[in-house]
Amino acid sequence: MAPLPQRPASPVMLFVLATIVVLVSACGKAPPPPAAPQALPVSILTASPGTAPVNLEAVGQTEGVREIEVRARVGGILEKRLYTEGASVKAGQALYQIDRQPFEIALAQARAQLAEQEARAAQSVREEARLKNLLSDQAISRKEYDDATSSLAVNKAGVLAARAAVQDAERNLSYSTVTAPVSGSAGRSLRSEGSLVSTADGLLTTIVQLDPIRVRFSLAQSDLARFPGGRPAATNKVEMVLPDGSVFDATGKLDFAASRIDPALGTLELRAEFANPGRKILPGEFVRARIHAATRENVFLVPQAAVLQTDQGRLVMLLGPEGKVTPRPIKTAEWVGKDWVVTEGLAPGDKVIVDNLIKLRPGMPVVDKATLPPPAPPAGQPKASAESPRTLSSVSPEGTLAAPGAARRPA
Repeated sequence: MAPLPQRPASPVMLFVLATIVVLVSACGKAPPPPAAPQALPVSILTASPGTAPVNLEAVGQTEGVREIEVRARVGGILEKRLYTEGASVKAGQALYQIDRQPFEIALAQARAQLAEQEARAAQSVREEARLKNLLSDQAISRKEYDDATSSLAVNKAGVLAARAAVQDAERNLSYSTVTAPVSGSAGRSLRSEGSLVSTADGLLTTIVQLDPIRVRFSLAQSDLARFPGGRPAATNKVEMVLPDGSVFDATGKLDFAASRIDPALGTLELRAEFANPGRKILPGEFVRARIHAATRENVFLVPQAAVLQTDQGRLVMLLGPEGKVTPRPIKTAEWVGKDWVVTEGLAPGDKVIVDNLIKLRPGMPVVDKATLPPPAPPAGQPKASAESPRTLSSVSPEGTLAAPGAARRPA
C-alpha cells in the first residue's frame, strides 16, 4: 500500500506545540524564593536609669493671707469716701470720714467737766490743808476735818472720771476718721456718702493682702501614704498650676495642715503660701496645687506614646540584638510631664522603640533611623552648595526661576 502524502505543518500547529513545550519545561522548575522583608525605620530611645519626683495634684482655691473687714467704730453720717475702690491702700490711710461735729462737741464738754472737777479738787486740797492746821491747834472738831478729807477724795475721783471722759471723747473723735488697719487691696464701698452708719451694722469695706497669697486644697487619705511618715511637712515644695496649664513662677511652702481627716470626705486639708509681689494671683481663683511628696530612685522615663496597653498589662517594644522587635512587659508608676515612670521591666541600655508602633509585630526586622544615611536628592535636582546657598522664590515672565528681589526685564 502506498504511503499517504504528508502535509506540511501549519503555523498555528507550530505555535501550539511550542507553547506546550514551554509549559512542560516550566512545570519542572522550582518557584523562586520570596524576597526578604525590608527593615522598618524606627526611632530609638536608649534606656538610662535616673530619678523621678513623686508629685500629687489637687484642685485648690486662692485666698489672701489676710482678709479684714473695715467697720465704723462710732455712729454718724458718712460724709466722704477717701479712697479709690479696688486700689492699694497702706496701713493707717484714711478711708472714710464720718461727721466730726458731734464728737468735737462731746470732747469740748468733757474737757469743761474736767476743768471743773480739777478746780473743785484744788479747792478741796486747800480746805483740807487749812483744817489740818486748825485740827492740830484743836480749833475744830475731828468730824469737820474728816468731812473735808472725804470731800477731797470725792473730788479727786471726779477728776479721774472727767479725764476718762475726755479720753473717750478724743477716741470717738479719732474714730470718726476710718483708717485702714493693714496694707492691701481695698474692695468696693458697701456704704455711700450720706448714709447713717452705726456700730451695730457698720461694715464699710474689706481689705485683702495679696502678697503673699495662699492656696487651700485637700489630699485624699490614700495619697498621704506616699509621703515619708504618712504626713506632709513644711519641707515639701508646692507648685501652683494656673488654669491655662502654666506653672506659677514662685514656689510655695506648706504653712498649715489639718490635725484630723475630714470624716465626710476622707481628705486632709492643707494650705500653701506663695510670694505674689506682682499681685498676679487674686483671691478666689481655682488652681491646681502640685506638691512634691518624694523622689523615686533608679527608674526610667519613657514617652507615653512608646507604652502600649494590653490585656496582660503595659509593655514596650525593644530593638533586639538581631535587629528584630522584642516586646517587654513593664510596670509603671505615674506620669512626669509627657513620660511614664517605669519602675520594673527595663535595664540600662535597652533600646526602646518610640514610633511606628502600630506597624510593629514581634520578630519584625527594624532599623534605627539614626544609623541610616541621609536621603539622596531627587533625580535631576542639583545639589545645593553649602558655601553659597541660593533661595529661589519667584518666576520670571520668561518662565525661568528668578532670585528674590531680581528686577524684571521690561517686555
